[in-house]
Amino acid sequence: MADPLTCTASDLLPLLGGAANTTAVATFICSRFDAVSAKLSDATYAIDNTYLLFSAYLVFAMQLGFAMLCAGSVRAKNTMNIMLTNVLDAAAGGLSYYLFGYAFAFGGPSNGFIGKHFFGLKEFPSPSADYSFFLYQWAFAIAAAGITSGSIAERTQFVAYLIYSSFLTGFVYPIVSHWFWSGDGWAGAAKSSGDLLFGSGVIDFAGSGVVHMCLASGVRELFVVVWMVRFQSWFLFDHIEVIRDEGTYYGQWSAVGRTAVTTTLAGSTAALTTLFGKRFLVGHWNVIDVCNGLLGGFAAITSGCAVVEPWAAIICGFVASWVLIGFNKLAEKLKYDDPLEAAQLHGGCGAWGVLFTGLFAKKAYVNEVYPGRPNRPYGLFMGGGGKLLAAQIIQILVIVGWVTATMAPLFLALHKLKLLRVSSEDEMAGMDMTRHGGMAYIYHDEDENSNLPQFKMNRIEPRDTPTGEHYSQPDSV
Repeated sequence: MADPLTCTASDLLPLLGGAANTTAVATFICSRFDAVSAKLSDATYAIDNTYLLFSAYLVFAMQLGFAMLCAGSVRAKNTMNIMLTNVLDAAAGGLSYYLFGYAFAFGGPSNGFIGKHFFGLKEFPSPSADYSFFLYQWAFAIAAAGITSGSIAERTQFVAYLIYSSFLTGFVYPIVSHWFWSGDGWAGAAKSSGDLLFGSGVIDFAGSGVVHMCLASGVRELFVVVWMVRFQSWFLFDHIEVIRDEGTYYGQWSAVGRTAVTTTLAGSTAALTTLFGKRFLVGHWNVIDVCNGLLGGFAAITSGCAVVEPWAAIICGFVASWVLIGFNKLAEKLKYDDPLEAAQLHGGCGAWGVLFTGLFAKKAYVNEVYPGRPNRPYGLFMGGGGKLLAAQIIQILVIVGWVTATMAPLFLALHKLKLLRVSSEDEMAGMDMTRHGGMAYIYHDEDENSNLPQFKMNRIEPRDTPTGEHYSQPDSV
């Protein structure tokens, strides 16, 4: 929040001359001025918190997008299972982030590696953050967890997912967000004191690395709905970061519009490039590929959306499309099992976005968004040298290393305890029937190897319907 306006009698005495009771008049004027200034500060605080809460609600709405994305991409016999996992991202993530996650992420002052205050929101609110900021960061945390729900859909036991989601939002993701987003993380560009990594810190404005890379190591109509929901939510996902105040930089309203423009251009370019690229490669137009391409462009631009020119965002989206297509080809060749292309989309495009920022970040925009250090390095292709790019590469390496070091032992332990993978019988029959008491809706299963009975919807008409050329008797029931 901006510093309040101040007034003292000594400031006004020279202006009032030597009239009688000059000091009393100056004191009275300043008291009125201070009262108005306090009201303005209160109004500013209320507006900032209202906007932050509204943005948190919209980021949370991405959970709706994740749920529809997963439900529209998995087989119908696993719909209840995948919808339940998305609900648990919010429920389990809410408790784990409240108890541990927020403290690890933003519990400064810290040692640069991990936060150590505000467990269970103790001694909260603080001068640096309020409850609205906690809610906003929680929405990011569960969005990060939701990314991976699709990549392990139809394969993972429900208990394993509950353990994984809680551990992710309570420990793994908060540590990464502390490194790059908190005011005292060891690699953050907004670090409030001390030396920055390579003199620049890592610029990951809204999470190409923190959110997408960290969590990346069906029905066509439903898929398009999720695309539209996530399209509108992504604007808040990116540009709210411009106006949030962490003490080291304040909102730059000129950057809000620029962030929305670069996000739009990157996503649009990636969608069109994927449309024509896949048409050239496979010979037909595919709506799912286009929607994934658009999301890949969003994931890539998220890192540098506030510090690059609009024309650079077009380059970002174009390359992100081919990164996604290339990683999908590689996954197909290696027989990599990822039903929703989560690793290729969020991991591959997120990594490209981190590198892209190190190449195209503009000096003026970097200084505008991260003020106070005028000699900060910027993009290599913009004449800023290679230090920012080096910092971005470090981010990719440490995220991959950290997530691997923490999640691999967890998954190995779950595997050893036989809690990770469902049986082949359950996988073929569908977890809705075997684990959740029934299917979400009746459907016709096209899988010839399915053990489920086949269902077919029949039209039922009243028995007294006249017969004729345009009518037929109903089948016996």
